[in-house]
Amino acid sequence: MKLVHISDIHLTAPGERMGGLNPHRRFAQALDDVRAQHSDAARIIITGDLTHWGEPAAYATLVDALTDVPCPVRLLIGNHDDRAAFLGAFPDHPKDPSGFINHAETVDGMRLIYLDTTAPRTHAGHFCAARRDWLESELNDCTSARLFMHHNAMPLGLPAEDKIALVPEDRAPLAELLSTYRNRIAYIHFGHVHAPVHGTWCGIPFASVRSTGNQSLPDLTEQELLQGAPMAPSYAVILVDDTGTIIHDIPFTWDGPVFSSSTSWDDWAKPVAAE
Repeated sequence: MKLVHISDIHLTAPGERMGGLNPHRRFAQALDDVRAQHSDAARIIITGDLTHWGEPAAYATLVDALTDVPCPVRLLIGNHDDRAAFLGAFPDHPKDPSGFINHAETVDGMRLIYLDTTAPRTHAGHFCAARRDWLESELNDCTSARLFMHHNAMPLGLPAEDKIALVPEDRAPLAELLSTYRNRIAYIHFGHVHAPVHGTWCGIPFASVRSTGNQSLPDLTEQELLQGAPMAPSYAVILVDDTGTIIHDIPFTWDGPVFSSSTSWDDWAKPVAAE
């Protein structure tokens, strides 16, 4: 199974820039690359932030952008999103009985679980008791699951960034829940940090992905300020089979030369200078 993981597209109202970049152009480039290179993907999963200011006009551009994609798209909201405005643009989008944008599906025998980790007027992540109850029901009813969310549930050793991770009062009970079901959870995938970070938490491997817009500069000492720059973006391609998971980081804006070479030993030998 191939999954495309895109995150933090930060769409704005048409004509407005975000962080000096045109987020619509960047997102369109990403989708064009997916169409050209990964049309065989089972799903495209976008883990928030879908918009930058949560405006209806921005969600309307997302509706338009997704009219011609090669496979089903699954949407999650992030801290820059507005749940009501999102549902206004996507009124038929599934949600849980409490109204959160939690939903799940089974693809090729794997339960893909999409989590809503947002709360109003805060950039930190939240996953309350009602959401945990829903997740526990999903995990209890499956044998193999893969979690997608916007926020990083675990601290990442980035003091400023960790201030807007999942709040500690929700982190501890979520960790207890995931530890109980760790043998059923193959991976945790998230966005939010605008950088690739890999590790394990609760005995479960995790991976984040870059933004299609601005990228963060991981700073292991800065206590307050998030560091970022308009560096090259990417998305992830996740390959899943019975033996495990492989994740490829896919750059999509490079327009310079690409050099091809074979894998034979002699083709990489140092050239001999002519006498």
